[in-house]
Amino acid sequence: MAIAVAQARHIFGLKSEVSGNIAYHDEQTVVYPSGANCIMYNIDQKSQKFIPGSDKSQGMTAMTVSPNRRYVAIAEKGEKATITIYDLHSLRKRKILSSTEVQSKEFVSLAFSPDSKYLVAQAGRPDWTLLYWTWEKSKVMAVTKTSNPQTNAPIYQVTFNPQDNTQLCVVGDGIFKLFRYSEGNLKQFAFQKMEPQNYLCQAWVSDERVIVGTDKGKLLLFEAGELKNEFNVVSSMQQSSSDKDKMSSVTEEVGAVSCAVTALVAYSKGFACSCGLGTVHMFEKTDDKDFFKKTREIKVPADPNSADPQKNEQQQIFSLAVSPSEENLVCTTEVQQLYGITLSSADLGKQGDEARFEVLAQSFHCNQVLGLDVCARKPLVATCSLDRSVRIWNFETCNLELYKEFAEEAYSIALHPSGLYILVGFSDKLRLMNLLIDDIRTFKEFTIRGCRECSFSNGGNMFAAVHGNVIQIYSSTTFENVLNLKGHNGKVRSVQWSADDSKIISCGMDGAVYEWNSFDGKRVGESVLKSCSYTSVAVTPDGKTTFAVGSDRTLKEIADSQILRDVDSHDVTLTAVAMSHSGRMLFAGTSTGTLRSMKFPLTVPGEWAEHQGHSSAITKMKMTYDDQYLVTISEDSCIMIWKAQDKEGRGLKRDKEVGWAEEILITKSDLEEKNAMMAELKTRVDELKMENEYQLRLKDMNYNEKIKELTEKFIQEMESLKTKNQVLKTDKEKSEATHEEETSEQMEKHAKELQDLESANNQKLMLEYEKFQELQAKSQKMQEDYERQLQEMEESKERALEELTEYYETKLTEKTGQLEQSHDEGRQQNKEYEETKRQIEEDSDREILDIKNKYERRLRDEKEANMRLKGETGIMRKKFTSLQKEIDDHKEEIKKLQGESTKFQNVIRNMEKDAAGLKKEIQERDETIQDKEKRIYDLKKKNQELEKFKFVLDYKIKELKKQIEPRENDIKAMKEQIQEMESELERFHKQNTQLELNITELRQKLKATDKEMHQERQRVRDVEATVKRFKTDLHNCVGYIQDPKMLKESIKALYQKHVQEDITESASVDADIQKEYARQREHLERSVASLRKKLAKDTEIHRADNVRIMQENVSLIKEINDLRRELKIARTQVHDLEAALGLHRQSNQGEAAQTLANITSTNKNAMLEQDLQEKLKIIELQKGEIKKMRGQLREIESQMGSRPPSGGKVPPLSVQ
Repeated sequence: MAIAVAQARHIFGLKSEVSGNIAYHDEQTVVYPSGANCIMYNIDQKSQKFIPGSDKSQGMTAMTVSPNRRYVAIAEKGEKATITIYDLHSLRKRKILSSTEVQSKEFVSLAFSPDSKYLVAQAGRPDWTLLYWTWEKSKVMAVTKTSNPQTNAPIYQVTFNPQDNTQLCVVGDGIFKLFRYSEGNLKQFAFQKMEPQNYLCQAWVSDERVIVGTDKGKLLLFEAGELKNEFNVVSSMQQSSSDKDKMSSVTEEVGAVSCAVTALVAYSKGFACSCGLGTVHMFEKTDDKDFFKKTREIKVPADPNSADPQKNEQQQIFSLAVSPSEENLVCTTEVQQLYGITLSSADLGKQGDEARFEVLAQSFHCNQVLGLDVCARKPLVATCSLDRSVRIWNFETCNLELYKEFAEEAYSIALHPSGLYILVGFSDKLRLMNLLIDDIRTFKEFTIRGCRECSFSNGGNMFAAVHGNVIQIYSSTTFENVLNLKGHNGKVRSVQWSADDSKIISCGMDGAVYEWNSFDGKRVGESVLKSCSYTSVAVTPDGKTTFAVGSDRTLKEIADSQILRDVDSHDVTLTAVAMSHSGRMLFAGTSTGTLRSMKFPLTVPGEWAEHQGHSSAITKMKMTYDDQYLVTISEDSCIMIWKAQDKEGRGLKRDKEVGWAEEILITKSDLEEKNAMMAELKTRVDELKMENEYQLRLKDMNYNEKIKELTEKFIQEMESLKTKNQVLKTDKEKSEATHEEETSEQMEKHAKELQDLESANNQKLMLEYEKFQELQAKSQKMQEDYERQLQEMEESKERALEELTEYYETKLTEKTGQLEQSHDEGRQQNKEYEETKRQIEEDSDREILDIKNKYERRLRDEKEANMRLKGETGIMRKKFTSLQKEIDDHKEEIKKLQGESTKFQNVIRNMEKDAAGLKKEIQERDETIQDKEKRIYDLKKKNQELEKFKFVLDYKIKELKKQIEPRENDIKAMKEQIQEMESELERFHKQNTQLELNITELRQKLKATDKEMHQERQRVRDVEATVKRFKTDLHNCVGYIQDPKMLKESIKALYQKHVQEDITESASVDADIQKEYARQREHLERSVASLRKKLAKDTEIHRADNVRIMQENVSLIKEINDLRRELKIARTQVHDLEAALGLHRQSNQGEAAQTLANITSTNKNAMLEQDLQEKLKIIELQKGEIKKMRGQLREIESQMGSRPPSGGKVPPLSVQ
């Protein structure tokens, strides 16, 4: 005894009539209403969260999300209009708002304030009241009537100023009003001066500007209630459509609707508006504040699965929403579809100026869903609707697998257990269809009009279809009508097969529930209750008990043709019932759209758990074969998947090893087309690969050349920059010296100027202080004067007050006297009024008694006459019903006889036609046989002649082959020689590249040695100059030989002069050595770095070469193998020729050699000889170049070896 648990898992559908029915919670999540729930749909994860509606509500009417994206307000219709606010993070109720000041049963529009603390709600007919709430405290701050009392025109939308909590805007038919909240009231300001129009929607473009859309396709820009600009969206639409083909003329009403601006949404760059069928226009701000520029049109896409793909584009857009980052735009349409698009310029620019929306989640049904079935072997659900579409859903992945729209309305659907076929009852015929990989195709039609119920047996070998009052059973393989189950007097509403397919249970509008034997078509059990019109029936797995629901608002448990239990549903009509395959769970659907999980086994009175699901009556419900999910469909065009579990968490455990079937149907022609496409694409890919490889090689070659050029340029620039750097350093030193001198001069000037300014300022300060003292004395005098004047003024004020009080006291005494007189007069008038009232009441009581007596007499007479007439009508009714039944029976017999006669006549005609056709076929076939015999005789003659030609040609081919074979051997030998020559050429190329690299290195070394040579020569010149100076000084000293004192002094001076210079020279020499060491070290480091770079490049090149060589090797190996095969064949042929010529004999060897020499001398190949001579010349030239290069190398090496040693010193002079 337990109540099963049902949790909403996924809903397919949208409630489009809700105001503001789409909004963003965050970048990935949108909020929209579906059935009786509000759904949070994650676009990336494709998951849903649910906010269920209130218990006693009659459906949602308006919705809005707060600017901080934390709360959602949902307005619901009912006996009393209510607003429920939910937290979008925790999905919990925060507040329920309702007001006694609202007469209407619904709210038309809702809006949150910019800080999300206040909520404004616009009520509907008849009062059109606007409420301003602080919703967290559930307090109404202000109330006002927004519509004009004369016209009582409808209000469409209310919004808050995005920067101001106190400013509101209301639009409606001929109404554009701005309100400001102050001191507990909503006061209208900035009254409209222009003629009223039908304003449909609005959006705030800035903190002062509102853009409003009209039903004529105009956009009006208001600033503080004043019209600033007017845009005509209709004219821009006409201009854009003038280039395209014009559509056929539509009625005036449709034209009017298509022109209307139905939705507006603002964002930072501008705004988007929907005007025209399936079109959104994007406008952006310009430098002119009063003007917006139209940038792009976004259209609803065509539906390829529809019978008329363009029809999908002709739907009206109801609501728009922009994501928080302003990257995405979503919209909802009148046919309950959700579309989205990314607003980035890249995505829009792909399709030119006109972009296309994409379906946001799945394509939904847009009308009542009537048919439902579940597959046994696949996780599939099939539905059909009055919108003429058939849709296949996957209840595990929650995706739309397949759908197609047809020309006729679909009333019922059945899905084969294999999941490969469906049976659909259309308004004209019942069709059996294949579920292909991407299409639904009919392959058998049955002449059953408007089939309202059909179902496959659990084994799939038979199916039942309702034709009026008759249930027809067909074979799924032969399509023969096996049985006709007749017995229902009214329309059959539900047909169920038992688990073992032995029974069929049906219920109908005539109040009958029948059990049929599916093998012989006999009625096994029945339960008839004419007061109840049954709508749905369910069977237990053992097939012994059935559960039925109908118009009498009860759930009946029937076993052995008797009603065991009758569970009352508390004044709610139950429309559908479903039983789990485990037999432990029972569910019922109601006319209000709620799902009831019944306590099972049933108890009286019944117990159940009620779940909010749909907003209209549930039409059908089915359990999946693994008992995991319950699927419900409704008149609100929504499909809902529920997760079902009994209280203990048990369910029918599915065998995981078996899993779901993955087979799909595909036609042979489609498969062949796809295979051909695959082959074409593969060839294209291969071609593209080859092209890309070739282009990459070319690019590598070009880039290598460019790198070489750049490295040379870089080296040259480096050298030039070094020289420039040295020059700049010297300039810098000079400029620093000049700047130091200038700064010292400036500092001295500044010190002098400071002293002068200090002295001047001290004098000024003394003067200002004297002036200040004078002004202070004046202010004291002024203060004393003002105090005296104030005292005098106060005295005069007191006198005046005393006089006024005396005057008003006298007046008060006069007025009190007058009041007493008026009170006395009032009392007298009251007494007179009461007397007159009493007299009137007495008169009225008398009149009422007289009238009452009269009407009571009349009533008695009328009742007696009514009773007589009722008796007569009862007798007449009985007679009428008996006659009517007789007439109906006669009519049915006449119809049957007419039908049989027409059938027999048709059969006779068909048989006559078949006989005539067969005679004609016999004649035609005799003629064709004679023609074919003649052709066979002619072909035999031709065949004999062709065999003769073939013999002659075979002989000629043999002779030609013998001539070709020796020439082919020569060609092979020459090819081998060419390959060897090419390999040698490659080797020479590699050697050349290595030699070029060696030459570049040697050139760099030469440059370095040249620099060293120049430095050494400079040093030698310096030394020679010092030696000359020393000689001259010595010569002067020698002149003082006779004077020893002067000689001593001159030698000392000479010593001081030259010995010091020598020390400095030695120091400079040491510095030169260090410089030389550093320079050589830098040179070596550079050379190492350059060698590393070269090594890296070489390795890359060698890798590419290795890959290329490997590929070439593979191709060469293949060629070699082919050549070996050819060689073997050639050798065998040569051996045969030698045997034929007699070369193997010893006596004939000389003669054979001469014949071979003659053949070879006569059959020389001139082209091959020319190629050989050219290649030999090229090899000789390259050998000569290599010799020259080697000679140059030897010369450079000899020059390097004979370089003079650096770092030589002149020995210092020793003075005695």
